[in-house]
This record gives sequence, structure tokens and C-alpha cells, in this order.
Amino acid sequence: MSFLSTDTEVQITTHAEIGSGADVTGTTVAARKLLDILRALPESGDVTMTLLNKRLTVQTGKSRFALQTLAAEEFPTVQQAESYNASVTLPQKTLKHLFNMVHFSMAQQDIRYYLNGLLLVLDGNNVIAVATDGHRLAFCQVATEQTFERQEVIIPRKTIIELQRLLEENDEPVQLDIAANQVKLTFADIELISKLVEGKFPDYTRVIPKGYKNDFTIGRDELLRSLQRAAIMTSDKFKGVRCIITPGSMKISSTNADQEEAVEELEIDYGGDSVDIGFNVTYLLDVLNNLKCEQVNIALGDSNSSALISIPDNADFKYVVMPMRI
Repeated sequence: MSFLSTDTEVQITTHAEIGSGADVTGTTVAARKLLDILRALPESGDVTMTLLNKRLTVQTGKSRFALQTLAAEEFPTVQQAESYNASVTLPQKTLKHLFNMVHFSMAQQDIRYYLNGLLLVLDGNNVIAVATDGHRLAFCQVATEQTFERQEVIIPRKTIIELQRLLEENDEPVQLDIAANQVKLTFADIELISKLVEGKFPDYTRVIPKGYKNDFTIGRDELLRSLQRAAIMTSDKFKGVRCIITPGSMKISSTNADQEEAVEELEIDYGGDSVDIGFNVTYLLDVLNNLKCEQVNIALGDSNSSALISIPDNADFKYVVMPMRI
């Protein structure tokens, strides 16, 4: 049995083995109602589905539901591309890792529509994911055994969120096929086809700073907890925290309209210039919550320059966050 759903931009098809055979037929039924019915039924026991006179009957035990249907021919579907320009196969957990490391930087309903998604790049033997909302940028790459001509596509935000839900943390393969106006992913018993976002994504290589000399390494969890406490005293509209970095010390402070204040002070191994800089605390919390490493490296220019957060001894992840005036 095959199930197909679409909103005309994203289409998902999944297959399931059924206990007994049936003639080849198809119909259209309200997905939410059918899902709610199946969720409410007991997990044990067989479910019988019967299509007769434009009504789908779902029955198990003494429970029976009759649903209105429409002809399958009237159901709109996404036209699959005739050919694909590039293809890559990765373990599901690897592709999910790529998405997890950058998804939080995607824009939401930005008038710059090309930011409302994730840039996927095939380049050499690397698969690269980049996301930005104009205030911060996340970059992550993984190496493969395949070699590609450079190819860039922008996958819509809602497609990425759906894939994060569907992809498993395992080594089973997912095949990703790229066409001029769509992407197709095939894994397990699922096929997902999505339209792409048109437009030119910003040149992320120019956004990522290089050559910063003021840098230090700090425990991710230690910094995360300090920022979470400092965030308590920020207002809903103004999420700014002030960070003063001096040799041996990082001081984090926040205030609100009621003149309330939070101050956190951390010891760091740092011998660079003193830097007084402000950030939106949400942007810092987002990256620290999604990283799984024990330590992070923070590189700074001056109070007006973006900060670069990375993983020590790992060039595959970079996070750039713009400063804000405090």
C-alpha cells in the first residue's frame, strides 16, 4: 500500500506491506482524519480498509469509521523531473547531522525569500550546508567518496524541517537527486520531492571571517549555562547581552527596562586584546544547544566585527554571529 501527500511544493510518498492482497486501486481521503483514527485505534489487532461507493471504511474489532473520498485522478501531484543534474548518496545520520548543524540559522518569512531555506552545495568531494537569516550564518560540511562538479540549490525551510523529522540516526543510505527546479530524496520506504527556492544565496565564503587573532577556547556547557542565566534578565523585545573579554576573563551581563541586572564571570585562557561586544543571546544559545562538542572556540575582531564560533581542531563547522549595539 502506498500513501502520497502533498501541498504542491513538497510531496511525500511512503510504502507499507499489507497483510492481504487487493486489486490495484486508489482514492483520496482527508489525511488528518485518517491519521487521527489510526492513532486512536488499539495498537494490537488488524485494521481493515474497504473502498466502496466513494467511501473508505476503516474497521477493527467493533470500531468502524466511514470517510468520504475523492477520485485519485483529481489529486494534485508534483511533476517529477525528467532528469537530474547530480546525485549523492549519504548515510541518513550524516545528512541529518548536516541539517541539524545549520537549520537554526534559516530565516522565517523573510522578504529575501532566498534566505527562507538551506543552501546545499556539492563541491569536489564535499557536501556543504549553509543557512543564514542576515544576522548569523551557520556552515557545515562532510566529505564523501564521490566527486562533484560544483552545484548549489536552496531547499525550502519546511522541507528541511520535515527531513529532520523523517531521517533516522542510522547508516542506512539516503539518495539525494538534484534537478534544475526540484530535489528528490529516497530513503527507507520514503520518497520526498520538493521544489527549490529560486534566487541567489549570499556568498558565504565572504561572510566567514579569517585571520582573527583574538580567540579562546571555553567549555560549551559552561558557556551555555552562563548565557541561559544571563538571558533571564533580558526583555522579550531586547535580547542583548554584553560580553567583555579581557586576559583571563569573560564577563557576561544583561539588563532590562526595570533596571534589573545579571552578571556572569568566567575564567578563560586568553591573552589577546580587550573586547567589549554585544550579542543577541538567542543566537548564541541556538548554536550552543545544537552543538554536541565539549568545547567551542570563539574568535573575535573588535566590538563592531562579527564573531566566529567553531569546534576546536575541526574545520567542518563554522558559525558567524553579528554584534549588536548594547
